[in-house]
Amino acid sequence: MNSQPVATQPVAQLTARAVILSVILAVILAAANAYLGLFAGLTIATAIPAAVVSMGVLRLLGGGTILENNIVQTGASAGSSIAAGVIFTIPALVILGYWQDFRYSWVLAIAGLGGLLGVLFSVPLRRSMIVEDPLPFPEGKAAAEVLKAGENPGPGLKILGLSGAIGAFVKLAAESGLRMIPDAAAGGTYVGKFIAYLGTNLSPALLGVGYIVGLNVGIVVLSGSILSWHIAIPLYNAFFLDGNTALAAQLAGKDAVTTAFAIWSTQVRYLGVGTMLIGGVWTLFSLRKSLASGIRSGLAAARKGSGGVVAETERDLPMKWMLVALVAFVVPLALLYQAIVSNWGVSIPMTIIMIVAGFLFVSVSGYLAGLVGSSNNPVSGITIATILFASLVLVALMGRDSQIGAVAAIMIGAVVCCAAAVGGDNLQDLKAGYLVGATPWKQQVMLAIGAFSCALIMAPVLNLLATAYGIGAPTAEHPNPLAAPQATLMASVAKGMFGGHLPWTMIGIGAVIGAVVIALDEWLKSRKSHFRVPVLAAAIGIYLPLELMVPIFLGGLIAHFVERSHGIDPHNEAERDRVHRPGTLFSAGLITGEALMGIAIAIPIVVSERADVLALPASLHFNQWVGLVVLALIGWLLYRVATKRHAS
Repeated sequence: MNSQPVATQPVAQLTARAVILSVILAVILAAANAYLGLFAGLTIATAIPAAVVSMGVLRLLGGGTILENNIVQTGASAGSSIAAGVIFTIPALVILGYWQDFRYSWVLAIAGLGGLLGVLFSVPLRRSMIVEDPLPFPEGKAAAEVLKAGENPGPGLKILGLSGAIGAFVKLAAESGLRMIPDAAAGGTYVGKFIAYLGTNLSPALLGVGYIVGLNVGIVVLSGSILSWHIAIPLYNAFFLDGNTALAAQLAGKDAVTTAFAIWSTQVRYLGVGTMLIGGVWTLFSLRKSLASGIRSGLAAARKGSGGVVAETERDLPMKWMLVALVAFVVPLALLYQAIVSNWGVSIPMTIIMIVAGFLFVSVSGYLAGLVGSSNNPVSGITIATILFASLVLVALMGRDSQIGAVAAIMIGAVVCCAAAVGGDNLQDLKAGYLVGATPWKQQVMLAIGAFSCALIMAPVLNLLATAYGIGAPTAEHPNPLAAPQATLMASVAKGMFGGHLPWTMIGIGAVIGAVVIALDEWLKSRKSHFRVPVLAAAIGIYLPLELMVPIFLGGLIAHFVERSHGIDPHNEAERDRVHRPGTLFSAGLITGEALMGIAIAIPIVVSERADVLALPASLHFNQWVGLVVLALIGWLLYRVATKRHAS
């Protein structure tokens, strides 16, 4: 069992300045993660950058305690979890055509109430997952170490500032800004009837994502993309395209790259849907015993603690308050569902599904966050399972031809997704608090404040991005939109369950691929291999374009070389966290700087109604080789920062 310090006298925690700073950071990081998630289908945990910023700011304000800094990073980390819950699901309502834009009150209700439910549902799990039978919670442990070593936050702030400026400048120079360098370097050609395609995105943010998730995940996601782009697409073009007469006629005479993307978007990406579906079901099945045991012990501990004196470092939110809050949050959601379907016989089952699935999947999310960290937490797989189950029930209640069925399923999935994302993040933060002697209920209150604060700004951010860049499928106005891969997937699955047409053959093949990946991962597990093949990571690689996965792999490769340069055991988690801290901060800065600049660029685009409003003269536009050189230089700088001995 992990030991923890116990304070001998009250130490400042939930102070006014800590709450204000936490909310400011949460809102900024939520906006940045919303952009990143719509762009690349990934979000990153933000606790460590928030902790470093907090230590620097509170030092300028006269110094802060370790527990104040812990409160700041707790609330700020809601920025990634609320953003993930929202962008994985709510854009599906626009993609389905139910909304023309993002309605403020609805987004606030879904994100805010879903996030608050995530906090409530995770409270009874804290004791079992953190105290009695502790899980690793890698990012929580890393955040605790950063807080403990916080005497000198200056170097960390310099790293964040430098990399943030680099990420922002490259985004400004890219196609949506000054148009000095392209967004990607790619090319393809026909080899007989086969298609050969290579490409990489030139985003520094994706390089940073790869460094944070590591080489193992980088290899898995790239392998998934290789399966799609170097095996499935060439085979489909050579042997099956002629059988799809409509698609073949549409692609007659088109170049190789256009053909490859058309085959991927209409057929091959659904291999990833099937893989993700089977992965979500397997995740639930494989965790059934651990979750049942953890929930039982957590509820028992909560009942026992309510009747006696409990140490400050063990005090959760009181169970009776939680039950009152649960009712207060569920009633408006039931009214929201009633407003959609106008049938209490449907809206009440929708509410029940949401409550049951919410608690179950918060447990799943917490368990997975404890094992692999919040950045690798497969919340999208959890949400797909929710939408599938909800769709089956709604089909029975409303019929397969219901015009509103797909929307109703997405609404359930959106609340559950927000709850699951926040719940896993909450337990990660509570792990850090446990290691530094914090009071759990104060962290739980702070995360609730942070989550609701982020929900307040999500609709304006989404509307800004949708107007400037477009979301989902390419259009004449937005030929290169933000892909919103998870939301597109959710919309496809929900629509397919209610009278839509999906390539079920491809989905079935994808399910078989998922089963093979699961079997391979179980075999590696039985051999106690440190290299694993998480099925949902493979599914993301299959589902997303190859060019997005290449820089993620390269970032993971840099992380691997950093470990080798330090001569550490890559399986020693504590040593890895310490060594990677400068590189993690640099990567977080790249991501945040690029994402915030993407949002800033959107403002003049929307105001002027011109996508090229910031573009420089054509004579200052450079080709993709310049972009490759820039990305290589950033990768080299990331390696240099991460391998400085004094920085570690």
